[in-house]
Amino acid sequence: MNTRLTLTVEELNEYVRKSLAGDPMLRNLFLRGEISNFKRHVSGHLYFTLKDEKSAIQCAMFRTAAMGLTFKPADGMKVILRGSVGLYVKAGSYQFYAEGMEEEGLGEIHLRMEALKKKLQAEGLFDVSLKKPLPLLPRGVGIATSKTGAVIHDMTRVGWRRHPGVPFYLYPVSVQGAGAAKEIAAAVEALDRLDQVDVIIVARGGGSLEDLWEFNEEVLARAIFNCQKPVVSAVGHETDFSISDFVADLRAPTPSAAAELVVPQRDQLLQTVDKLQTRMRRACEMTLTDRAAALSDLTARIARQTPEKQLGVITERVQGIIKRIALLYKQALEQKARALSELALRIKAASPGATLARGYAIVRRGGSTVQSVTLLKPGDLFTVTLADGSAEAKTIRVHKEES
Repeated sequence: MNTRLTLTVEELNEYVRKSLAGDPMLRNLFLRGEISNFKRHVSGHLYFTLKDEKSAIQCAMFRTAAMGLTFKPADGMKVILRGSVGLYVKAGSYQFYAEGMEEEGLGEIHLRMEALKKKLQAEGLFDVSLKKPLPLLPRGVGIATSKTGAVIHDMTRVGWRRHPGVPFYLYPVSVQGAGAAKEIAAAVEALDRLDQVDVIIVARGGGSLEDLWEFNEEVLARAIFNCQKPVVSAVGHETDFSISDFVADLRAPTPSAAAELVVPQRDQLLQTVDKLQTRMRRACEMTLTDRAAALSDLTARIARQTPEKQLGVITERVQGIIKRIALLYKQALEQKARALSELALRIKAASPGATLARGYAIVRRGGSTVQSVTLLKPGDLFTVTLADGSAEAKTIRVHKEES
């Protein structure tokens, strides 16, 4: 009768751990490679990947060993580790436990980045005096990022919360891998040619230096520098820096923060308009009061002049001054009124109601806004809101446009 050995996962992992621990070849081993994905835990433990041109291994250095380091490890450093190979039983993952670390130098990818930074800085691509200011109220915001993932969702959610009338124009691109830098550069150039876009955001989520390398490519740096519209770089997390951050007109610590920087608060804009109207009205009243006092003083001086001829000359001059004052005042009022009217029209045109009046509609299902046909399936009921009301509808067929 055949028998079979059945182990639990824990038993198998423990057996492998003991096998690795008992192999003298894997004890007190020296390992050379480049640090990547470096993380320092709040406990003081260090976790990172050590890699060479063909392979990589997960590494851990516990706090007691890390306290003896004479330098700060970072992504891109080439180091020599001393330690042993073991198995993390809980996850079943094979890794290297480092007990010592020697610095060998900066990795090739880090050196490439520093060399390109020096080259572009010498050419003036980082010149602060050339940075373009962001528009007060953009007609549209262009975004070059991946069409999947949380980045575009988070940015549009933040932007529409601040000002629902500001549209976003997504140019979907690959943000990692061969050719991604050229894709992003082409997206920046295409959005720069789009009339309805006033500002452009280049964005992606966080990652290692290798993951973010496309944003350190020269082709993208030059596309951002040559862009006629202001460009905001929102690459990675707050601690991540790339060459696109230095070339862009503004760096945002995260993609969501970029949306906050680019899209103004609608309520704050309306408050600003009200304050400007109040200041203009008070300035006009003060000007009128000053002019009236000056005119009264001049009239009194004229009245004290007895020769009729002199009085007539002065009277004509006064009338001319009055007419010029009235004309200048009228022109100033008209100019201010036109400026306020234009700003009010832009704010009104960007409102949700105006958008609906232009023929657009809002689709809701179950109390939530439907932003993609992938959220609907045949037979679903939904509500279509138009400028003058709403209608209940049912999905007959779903057709998704290919990008």
